[in-house]
Amino acid sequence: MKFFPLHRSKLKIFAIGLLLSLVPGLQVLGAEPPLKLQTLIEDAYQRNPEIQATKQRWEAAKAVPSQVQSLPDPVVGFGYRGPDIMREGRFQIQQQFPFPGKLGLKGEVASKAADQVSQAYKAVQLRVIAQLKVAYFNLHFVHESIEIVNKNLMILKELEKTAEARYKVGKGIQQDVFRAQVALSREMERLTSLEQERHSITAELNRILNRPPTAPLGKPEEPALTPLPHSLEELTKLVKQQSPLLQVQAHGIEKSQSSLALARREYYPDFVVTLGTMQSFRSDELTDAFGMFGIKVPLYYSTKQRYGEKEALARLEGARKDYDTVWQRALFQVKDNVARVQRAARLVKLIGGAIIPQASLALESSMAGYGVGKVDFLTMLDNVLKLQQDELDLHRQTTDHEIAIARIEEVIGQPLHNDVASKD
Repeated sequence: MKFFPLHRSKLKIFAIGLLLSLVPGLQVLGAEPPLKLQTLIEDAYQRNPEIQATKQRWEAAKAVPSQVQSLPDPVVGFGYRGPDIMREGRFQIQQQFPFPGKLGLKGEVASKAADQVSQAYKAVQLRVIAQLKVAYFNLHFVHESIEIVNKNLMILKELEKTAEARYKVGKGIQQDVFRAQVALSREMERLTSLEQERHSITAELNRILNRPPTAPLGKPEEPALTPLPHSLEELTKLVKQQSPLLQVQAHGIEKSQSSLALARREYYPDFVVTLGTMQSFRSDELTDAFGMFGIKVPLYYSTKQRYGEKEALARLEGARKDYDTVWQRALFQVKDNVARVQRAARLVKLIGGAIIPQASLALESSMAGYGVGKVDFLTMLDNVLKLQQDELDLHRQTTDHEIAIARIEEVIGQPLHNDVASKD
């Protein structure tokens, strides 16, 4: 039986395509410069509107304690009375003095509220940077996927030509041509979806960076697997100690405790001091000075102060429940993402160290066998598509690993590698 071998030039193109597909990091000369994650992080701190808005809210909150701890503004009054011959003028100034401790407690409430906003500012920074990293790593995966699919398209086109040539001379079957065409169509469909996804992720990155949606971005750098330097127990301690999300709730409890103390102090009266002078417009009359002392009585305490205390108690209990909710959510997120990191690391090692080399050998063997008629077209096509899927899986697991690391960093409140630290 005689077999139809691949043409020498086609074998050369096929081998080049195989070589490109087996070297994921290979770039063509003249390609666009790499898109650096560190540069994007620095830009996000400066340009992201959500970060900047939260920073301004923090600046506003810091200005409140001084205001609420100040005495109420004094009231200055002028007046006169009597007929023209007995007319006299009057001047007075009135100052209210809250019961001792009230102003201090108001300052504490405002200070704790400012601390809450400060931690919220840090939490927003971490969340935005985590979103940025997720988009960045997904963009890397899409770029790599597009390269892999384009390389496979070149291989599949050669396979289609070969299958068609063999069919024309009666050495192959038409079904092989159809299989190659179906595989090509599916790859084109996948490429179209990947291009659309690339545009969507680019627009997402530009949104985070406060740029126009269509602003061009380069190709992300190949990420290295970030090691996880802490155990689950150590990460849990870090969450407890410094997670901004948890600190927001902790300061919320402290604020509610101060608010409760203030509500209970509202049962005590405030004081009003009035000083003034009366001056007769007759030249032979002297100026008279006078003073008054008043008490602001909490007469309606049963419908005002008492319900103010109930409100403060309810808010305190709610703040404690909010803390428990955020704590449990943080524990879940850390544990879940640690498991994702560990799984992805194992799969990267398995796919890159064993599966892809084995799939490459299988493809090389089937190519050689097909050239001399010992391997059918379907087997070779299946090996081509399997190798492509293995390469995609390798990049997907690398991406998932780095995304899980980014989400752990968001929860614990610190980077696990050398990123730019949170900026005030």
